[in-house]
Amino acid sequence: MTTKLTWPQILAWRLRRQFVSEPDAPDPVAVARRLCGVQTQVASSAQLAVALRSDKPDPGGIDQALWGDRTMAKTWIMRGTLHLVPSDELADFCAALGTLRFWEKGSWQRGHGVTADEIAAIIDAVPHALAQSASGAALTREELVDAVVAVTGEAHLREALTSGWGALLKPLSRLGELCYGPPRDGRVTFTSPRTWFPGWPAALPPHEEAGVRVARAFLGAHGPATPEMFDTWLFGGVAKKTVLKGWFRDLAPELSEVETGDGPPLLALTEHLDDLAATRPSTEVHLLPGFDQYILGAPRGLAPLIPPPLKPKVSRQAGWISPVVVHEGRVAGVWEAKNGHITVDLAAPVPQGPLEEAIARVRALLP
Repeated sequence: MTTKLTWPQILAWRLRRQFVSEPDAPDPVAVARRLCGVQTQVASSAQLAVALRSDKPDPGGIDQALWGDRTMAKTWIMRGTLHLVPSDELADFCAALGTLRFWEKGSWQRGHGVTADEIAAIIDAVPHALAQSASGAALTREELVDAVVAVTGEAHLREALTSGWGALLKPLSRLGELCYGPPRDGRVTFTSPRTWFPGWPAALPPHEEAGVRVARAFLGAHGPATPEMFDTWLFGGVAKKTVLKGWFRDLAPELSEVETGDGPPLLALTEHLDDLAATRPSTEVHLLPGFDQYILGAPRGLAPLIPPPLKPKVSRQAGWISPVVVHEGRVAGVWEAKNGHITVDLAAPVPQGPLEEAIARVRALLP
């Protein structure tokens, strides 16, 4: 049996599930867990995304979870972008994403100026370099390069590692061999999940199981959705089709089909159907930061969320995702903060009172 829903219902449900309309998350880890990660390419955006969803916003909460409690990880993960994810879920993300070994393609190697042998040597050396550091201490970029050269005895790898740095380390993050460590004197450091996180598994879980868990979590916050929407969010739309089909085949007993009358059928977790059907469209106004998961969890071409005329202002060049004004679950404009002042650029009418309240709430959370 197919359930019929409207996009306003779905978007209102997502706002609630993602702690936007009901900002009662107890801590940053709960936010990252529900949202399937918080993108942190821009740290201030991640801080605001968490604060807006929290019962009691804590400016130091993310750092405490990362470097004190070690309950959250910072690493390159979904779509090769930097995210905050619960540390006890990182292995699942790595196992799922490790099904696509982009670094083994000749075109990728040529594009980053390395040979197959060189990238293989780096992938082999980094875990040894991190393991041999003093008491498993985190290493700065420069220290890690020195350690890799020492482990391999190949001085020419220094040049490969110091140009296109992040790209050459992203394979290690997907393999579960590298994540960010605590900053030292304002400098980024890297460490091994194996030594940094208590309870890290001896081996990554089978991708067949991990992928199902990741897909289930995605639908719990960003559903109903299609497998292709999930692929776009996780891989950037380039997943191995047989792998993707396998995950959704195994998850099928927990899924139900949803129709909106606009686009292809969607899949939802059956346990959420009653809640979805009972959800009323939102009338609220929210300001969300740049790179917010409410936007990132959906395709940029999803017209019920982002009206086509607004797409160029929301999804800009070089992968930049603007801060957005959301009204009735849909993007109604963009905003920016300068010198403590918030300026909105609206493309659709928004009630003034709720807009001013949303602006005041964000202003109070800005540093």
